[in-house]
Amino acid sequence: MFAVYAAEPNREDPLAALVVGERPEPEVPDGWVPVSVRAASVNMHDLWTLRGVGIKPEQFPMILGCDGAGVLPDGTEVVIHSVIGDPNWVGDETLDPRRTLLTEKHQGTFAETVVVPARNAVPKPAGLSFTEAACMGTAWLTAYRMLFVKSGLRPGQTMLVQGASGGVSTALVELGRAAGMRVWVTGRSEEKRKLAERLGAHETFEPGTRLPERVDAVFETVGKATWSHSMKSLKPGGTVVISGATSGDATAAELQRLFFLQLRVVGSTMGTRDELVDLLRFCEQSGVRPQIGAELPMDRAEEGLRNMLEGETAGKIVLTR
Repeated sequence: MFAVYAAEPNREDPLAALVVGERPEPEVPDGWVPVSVRAASVNMHDLWTLRGVGIKPEQFPMILGCDGAGVLPDGTEVVIHSVIGDPNWVGDETLDPRRTLLTEKHQGTFAETVVVPARNAVPKPAGLSFTEAACMGTAWLTAYRMLFVKSGLRPGQTMLVQGASGGVSTALVELGRAAGMRVWVTGRSEEKRKLAERLGAHETFEPGTRLPERVDAVFETVGKATWSHSMKSLKPGGTVVISGATSGDATAAELQRLFFLQLRVVGSTMGTRDELVDLLRFCEQSGVRPQIGAELPMDRAEEGLRNMLEGETAGKIVLTR
């Protein structure tokens, strides 16, 4: 079958490991289902896979793609939930020490067919296109959990999103505005800040800018480059929710500020199947839809991955079949 995959790990030149070609048809274990993929979105995790981060060398070749949307053999339209836990685990699957994501142990969604546990094929709302639905399982689910499960924010409070144009950041802007938050955003360029404003940000700022006032919560996916600004931007008792560190680990935790102002630092990883169901329902009821920065045929996956590698994003990059 057609697939886009990492042939081997390449830490220094990840795109050199990328192959657009053919892979064997997947086997379907008991309790799993084949999904005919219609659309799949690009995530930073795909670049990590190409570099060999979070995946054992013997797992290659590995088909890329953490999330997507498609059709079951009976015609049911579904969204892929990419967190695959131990079948015997009870509770939040993101806390399962044996959990994995698609592209870590199991082949991913950049292919004609992906095979997942039956519970990981979530019914797609009719009001969402396959392209829109393909954004939900990773970036949008991560943002939903950060905002509605981890932050403790209430409508009317002020949130700061560090970074204006990535998949998680644009989702946070749209979800926060729809939920009644005052949404502030930082962005490296005027173009990226304008995008955030079009998506609903009330105000935008250059990175590191002193804000008009401190905020109730900061949403971090950048790490080292923005961490100090995030800590300085919080009100006493405020919260920073972090789900990534694309610029590397922070050089200082700023512990004195942390304890003296009684700040909270909350880690957040992906989301649960139930949270994905709630997210899909929220989008259907509110009319919120993901910002699609680029829609490309799957055989142009290298172009989409290169744009992500170079930071040239304006929302989600989606590959379609």
